Amino acid sequence: MIKRLLPSPLLSLLILILWPMLTQSLALSDWLLAVILAILVPLFTNSLRPTPVRIRKPWLFARLILLINYDILVSNLKVARLILSPRANDQTSRFVRIPLDVRDPNALAVLSIALCLTPGTAWAELALDRSALLMHVLELGEDEVDDFVAMIKRRYERPLMEIFE
Repeated sequence: MIKRLLPSPLLSLLILILWPMLTQSLALSDWLLAVILAILVPLFTNSLRPTPVRIRKPWLFARLILLINYDILVSNLKVARLILSPRANDQTSRFVRIPLDVRDPNALAVLSIALCLTPGTAWAELALDRSALLMHVLELGEDEVDDFVAMIKRRYERPLMEIFE
């Protein structure tokens, strides 16, 4: 009965915590709405989730979230410097093909969120067989491509495989 009412307890918990933060209110009515949303959103979105989420290493997942936030902050500063510099038109942006070993759809979703939230990068395409992704990078020299691919695989893909697969 509980599993039917709360098909995704983690999502429900996150909604219950985040809703008061988003509304910036601790009023009883907002808490009641948070409870209603925490129950209804997972119920109505259950069919959209491809597979159940199983986080095998929650502490590694927490560390990865902190790393992603750090990378977002650093990237914000780099992009701001790049835009404000007098040589802003001299940047070399390019598309980079990154071969993927990760196959879990939940891990791929977290990877796409991390890469899309990081300023200066954009997820452009995922191969139909999920063997590679095409990414646009705002500032990347041709001699830096291999290091960039290795960094994505080391910092994001490898931990995601440990967490989800």
